[in-house]
Amino acid sequence: MQAKLIHRLLLQEGHTAVVVHDGRAAIDEAKSRTPDLVVLDLMLPKVDGLGVCRVLRQDGDIPVLMLTARSTEDDMLLGLELGADDYMTKPYSPRELLARIRTVLRRTLRPAEDSPVLRAGGITVDPARHKVTCDGSEVPCTPGEFAILHAMTAEPDRVFSRRQLLQLTRGHERASTERAIDVHVMNLRKKIEPDPRRPVRLLTVFGVGYKLTGQPT
Repeated sequence: MQAKLIHRLLLQEGHTAVVVHDGRAAIDEAKSRTPDLVVLDLMLPKVDGLGVCRVLRQDGDIPVLMLTARSTEDDMLLGLELGADDYMTKPYSPRELLARIRTVLRRTLRPAEDSPVLRAGGITVDPARHKVTCDGSEVPCTPGEFAILHAMTAEPDRVFSRRQLLQLTRGHERASTERAIDVHVMNLRKKIEPDPRRPVRLLTVFGVGYKLTGQPT
């Protein structure tokens, strides 16, 4: 019933939407259609939502908004570690879900072709092509990770609080989800640091937040 309601609301907003009811079908549809966004229920038969998210992240950077009845922070962080861009727990308002969908789509829309390429500390961010490179090698990023690097390369050495980064990646102010930023940073360090355990690019400023150094390593 909830899926039918969400489907109807999306159609009313002018989106093209397809509903599937198991994880295997979700993977097949995502591979065949390359959607702008996947709204993914965690509790799916055949392949659960975490498994679907893992496959989608291996194959590309389709934005994923995860829905679940599991409300613990550990569950949320696990979903984000696997590459989900946003996370909602049941029960939720369909209208709030639509607002979250708008936020994710707005963030992942391709910017104008004249958007400048940004560089800092060996990191290059090309907004027009939604492309990140580190020391010349392309780095696959989820939309949330891209939003963080885009903001940080625009202002190298600026310290961003978790709340500021949360607004960039989600657009919602929920203090209980600020730890999600730590997960995004951990994932980014695995991709851009020579040794993620001893970061030299994406640095922690204790008690404040994070910054991207503007100096080459």
